[in-house]
Amino acid sequence: MAQQRSMNEDDPLDDFTARQITLDGIEKRVYVVGQGPAVIVMTEMPGISPHVARFARWVRDAGFTVYMPSLFGRDGAVPGAEEGIAVFKRACVSAEFRAFAANESSPVTQWLRALARFAHAECGGPGVGAIGMCFTGNFALSMMLEPAMLAPVVCQPSLPMDKPEATNMSPDELASVRERLEREDLTVMAYRFEGDRHCRAQRFAAFSQALGERFVARVLPDSAANTNTPPFFAQVVASPHSVVTAHLIDEAGQPTVAARDEILAFFAQRLRPSGSGVA
Repeated sequence: MAQQRSMNEDDPLDDFTARQITLDGIEKRVYVVGQGPAVIVMTEMPGISPHVARFARWVRDAGFTVYMPSLFGRDGAVPGAEEGIAVFKRACVSAEFRAFAANESSPVTQWLRALARFAHAECGGPGVGAIGMCFTGNFALSMMLEPAMLAPVVCQPSLPMDKPEATNMSPDELASVRERLEREDLTVMAYRFEGDRHCRAQRFAAFSQALGERFVARVLPDSAANTNTPPFFAQVVASPHSVVTAHLIDEAGQPTVAARDEILAFFAQRLRPSGSGVA
């Protein structure tokens, strides 16, 4: 398993290979590690923190090749409050993300779909998995418009910022995703804390209405959230939010660890159908 690293110090990400990958004429840095079918790990706000990197290593240790694109923020940094707010504000006005668009997906999802195709070509196997968190939470669902994507995980999707009942996807996209889920007998795994101020019950209700029983929702009690978090989460997020990263309690029997293990098992089921499950 991954060596223990401090969550309170910047992570050098030195066990990942930092690659510059150009798709659709757009270049981004992508951190790659592991072997096996591809899983795209999309960072939460405000960037690839030590907690996000820890989750990526868990995915690696479960037998997958991780592709972790740098989408915003300072790679490997512990999320500070002031720096995190600055990153958040830049992302909110970025044309790539459309943080306030209720019925329109973010343009960056097209690049991420191309990354899924690219990763599948490199790694083989039946397809690709993806997990989005917070700002990128619903991106894994938009990526289902790419046939290589087989295992989408949606963690605390927080877009659009100002409409808790909206999905940041167009009705046509949602209809296309539902049709594919039903046609190929696929599901979407989704996670949030009950008292999350940034991903409220209305959002999961909207996804459930659009996708039916193919949207498998898990709502964790607030008491399951880690209270020892970096400054950005303590001062800015200020509610239980990050199920598999900052608010995960890394102890046996914890609901957040059970959620992590369920996600890893989901990837194994979809991407290694004849495999041995979670490593």
